[in-house]
Amino acid sequence: MKRGIFSVLAALSLTSMLFSCGGNSDKTASDNQSDETHKFPDTLRVATLYSPEAYFIYRGQEMGYDFELVTALAADKDMILKMEIAPSLSRAVEMLDSGYVDLIAYEVPVTAEYKDRVVPCGPENITTQVLVQPKKGETELITDVTDLVGKDVYVESESKYEARIRNLNQEVGGGINIHTVDRDTLITEDLIAMVSEGKIPLTVVDSDIARINKTYYSDLDITLPLSFEQRSSWAVAPDKAWLGDSINAWLNSENPRQEQAQLLKRYFELSKNDPNSKYYAANGVGVSPFDHLFKRYAEDYDWDWKLLASQAYVESKFDSTAVSWAGARGMMQIMPRTAKGYGQTAKSVMKNDVAVETALKLLNDLDKQLTPKVPDENERKKFVLAAYNSGLGHVNDAINLAKKYGLNPQKWDGNVAKAILWKSNPKYYKDPVVRFGYSRGRETYDYVNRIYAFYNRAKTKAIA
Repeated sequence: MKRGIFSVLAALSLTSMLFSCGGNSDKTASDNQSDETHKFPDTLRVATLYSPEAYFIYRGQEMGYDFELVTALAADKDMILKMEIAPSLSRAVEMLDSGYVDLIAYEVPVTAEYKDRVVPCGPENITTQVLVQPKKGETELITDVTDLVGKDVYVESESKYEARIRNLNQEVGGGINIHTVDRDTLITEDLIAMVSEGKIPLTVVDSDIARINKTYYSDLDITLPLSFEQRSSWAVAPDKAWLGDSINAWLNSENPRQEQAQLLKRYFELSKNDPNSKYYAANGVGVSPFDHLFKRYAEDYDWDWKLLASQAYVESKFDSTAVSWAGARGMMQIMPRTAKGYGQTAKSVMKNDVAVETALKLLNDLDKQLTPKVPDENERKKFVLAAYNSGLGHVNDAINLAKKYGLNPQKWDGNVAKAILWKSNPKYYKDPVVRFGYSRGRETYDYVNRIYAFYNRAKTKAIA
C-alpha cells in the first residue's frame, strides 16, 4: 500500500469521530467553584441551531442530540428550559455576548475566532473530514490519501470540503479529479445518498455528518480521515465560566454519562431504515394479513383501505412490535406524543386495531387542515401522507417554498415534492417563508413514493 504525506491520518482511531465530555472533563464536582458559590438558574436559556445533529422537529416532536442532552440537564437540575433557535452560529454567539441566553447547545468550534468570546463546556465533539465511499472488500477500499490520485471526488462548490480536497490534491502532487456541484442544487446529504446509489463514486464530509447518514446508508465506508481533528463543544460566556464548570461536573457523573451514551447510539449508530425486505401476501390473495382491520376502520373515515395498508407496509412491514429509532411504535409507527393527543399510550398503539384507528384519526385531521391549500382530494392524499411522515409544519413550509420559487403549491410530484427535498438545504430551511427549519426531506420524498409504488401493486393484488 502506498504511504503518502497524510497516511498518518488513515491510522487515526475512529474515536476521533466520537463525542466525549467537554474540555474540562478532568474536573470533578469538588473542583468546581460553582458548587460552592453558584446554583443553576431557575430558567436555563439556551441557543441552538436547526441541524440534523443539534435540533430539528420530526412528526411534531422536538428532537436532536444536543436538544435531548440539554433537556436531560434541565430536568435533572429542576430548571425550566427556554430554547431559542438562532439563524446562524454568529448570531448565537451574539445572543450569548448580550446575556440573552446562558448557553449555546450546539457545536461551537474551539478556535482562535471564538476563544475570547466563549468558554467551551459540556459534550466535546471531535471531528475530521472523511472520505465517503461504497463499502467493498477491504482490498478494494481506499485506505490512503495517495490512492485518491486518478479518482473522481464530488464536493459542494465553495465549501470547506472543496478547499480541503484541493489542498490535499496539491499535497499529493495532483491527479485527483475534483468535481464541484452547485450548493443550491445538491448538498452534503444528497451527495452521500448518491454515493450509496452508485451515481457518484466519492465525496467528502465531516465525520459526524457521515456517521448520521451512515445510519441511513449502511453500504458506505467512512473510515478514512482527510484532515486533522477539529474540536467543538457547547459554550457559555466568559463571565459565566462557573456555569460551564457545573455543566462539566454534571456530565461527568454516572447517570448523565449513560444518558449521553444512549443518545450517541440513538442518533449516530442505530439504523434509521428497516431491512430492505419484501412482503409476500399469503397465497397471493389480499394485501396483508390485516386487510379486515384496514377495511373496517378505513370505511369509517372514508379513506382508501389499500392506501392505508400500503402505508402500514412502508411504516413497519405490518409489524405490530416495531419501535423506530425516534420512538415511533406499532404497525402504524405512532409517535408517543401523537398517541397521547388521541387519548392513547405508547403501549396501546402497539395493538393493531388501536394503531390503525389512531393513524386514521391523524390522517383525517391532516386532511382537514390541508384541504384549503390542496382542494383536489386525490392530489391531497400525497400531501397528507407526507405530513404524517414529517409533520404538517414541514409540508406547509414546502408549500410556501413552492409558491416562492415558482412551483405549483397544489401539486405534489415535481412541485411540492421538489420543495420538500429543499428542507435539508440551509439556503431553503433558513428562508423567511420557512417556520420549522431543517427536515430530512429525502426521507419524506421517498416515503410517499414507496407508499404509492406499493399501492399501485396493491390495487391489482400483485404484491411482490
